[in-house]
Amino acid sequence: MHLAHLHLVNYKNYPDLELEFVPGINGIVGPNGAGKTNILDAVYYLSMCKSYLNVNDRQNMRFDQAFFSIAGQWQFPDKSHDVQVAYKAGVKKLVKWNKKAYDKLTDHIGKLPVVFISPYDGDLIADGSDLRRKWMDGILSQLDKRYLEEIQRYAKVLEQRHAILRNMHEHRLFDPDAIEVWDAQLIPSANYIHAQRKAFLTEFIPVFKRFYQEIGQNAEDVDIAYRSQLTEGTFADLLQASAKKDALTQYTNIGIHKDDLLFSIKGHPVKKFGSQGQQKSFIIALRLAQFDWLKQHKGQKPVLLLDDIFDKLDNERVARLIALVSADYFGQVLITDTDPVRMQALFAQLPGQTQLFQISDQQATAL
Repeated sequence: MHLAHLHLVNYKNYPDLELEFVPGINGIVGPNGAGKTNILDAVYYLSMCKSYLNVNDRQNMRFDQAFFSIAGQWQFPDKSHDVQVAYKAGVKKLVKWNKKAYDKLTDHIGKLPVVFISPYDGDLIADGSDLRRKWMDGILSQLDKRYLEEIQRYAKVLEQRHAILRNMHEHRLFDPDAIEVWDAQLIPSANYIHAQRKAFLTEFIPVFKRFYQEIGQNAEDVDIAYRSQLTEGTFADLLQASAKKDALTQYTNIGIHKDDLLFSIKGHPVKKFGSQGQQKSFIIALRLAQFDWLKQHKGQKPVLLLDDIFDKLDNERVARLIALVSADYFGQVLITDTDPVRMQALFAQLPGQTQLFQISDQQATAL
C-alpha cells in the first residue's frame, strides 16, 4: 500500500497543490514555515480523519477561506482507492471512500495505517499521562474497532458519573446506589481496555527496545513500564472502596483514565536523565515499533511520515536511521528537512525509488 497522488485545496497554507509520490522514499525540503509539515499532516488526515496537529478543523482552513479538501489516491496490490475529506465551516465533515460517504468516521480508521514521527512527539516524554494514553489508544484503535468503541463508551459514562458526583456534592448527600448504576456500565469497558493495553505492551516493549539499540548501536538500556490501578484489584472493588473519596472530590479517582506509561533509561526517568539526543532516539524507536506492530497485525506496511527528524540527532544516528527506514522491511516513507543539500546527498546513497520535492511559495518542484 502507498499514496500515489495527493491533492490539497485550501488546506492550511496551500490554495491548490498536487503531488505524485513514489512507493519508496519521498523527500520534501524547504525553509521553516514553507508548509512541509502540512503535507505530512494532510496524509495523516486521510488516514485518521483528523489533523495530527490541530483539533479544531477551522484551524486547518487556509486564511480567509470557508472550506478545505484533501484527496488522495492510494495504491493497493490489487487496485487503487480514492479517499476524499471535505470540510466547510458550520457543516459536518465529509469523508468518502471511492466516492461513497461514511456514515461513521470510525469505519474508516485502520484502513490506511500511517505512523507520524514529529518534533512535537517529545511531548510524549515531557507532558502528562493523558498524552501517553492517547498514543496507545491511537495505535490500538487502528486495529480493534471494539477498543475504539469501548474508549468512547468509557469516556461518556465517566462524564455521567462525574455529573452524579457533582450533583451529590451540591445537594450534600451521598447515594451509593446512584453511583453503582454508572459503575456497572464503566466496569466492562475498563476491563476490556486494560486487558488490551496490557497485551499490547507485552508484545510492543521488546520490539521498541530492539529499535532503540539499532538506532543507537548498542546504546544504553531503555524500558517502558505500564502503571495501572487495575493491577491492584478488581475494578469493582476499587470503585467501591473509593466511592466516598470520589463523592468528596467530585471526581472518579480510580480507573483506566489514570493509567500511565513510565519511560526509563538506565533505570531512571527519560524526562529527567535522558539527553536531547537520547530522548529523540527514544521517541523514534517508539514510532518504529508502532510501525512494526501495525504491520504485523494488519498485514500491510503503514506509510511512515518523518517530520524534521534530523534535529538533535548526531550524523551517525541519522545515517543509521535513514538506512533502517530505506530497507525493504519498510514501505513508503515521506521525510521533511530544511537542508536540500543534505537530503540530496542522503538520497544519492539510497537504493530503490526516491523522489525529492522543493517547497516554495505554496508550490512543489521536483528536484
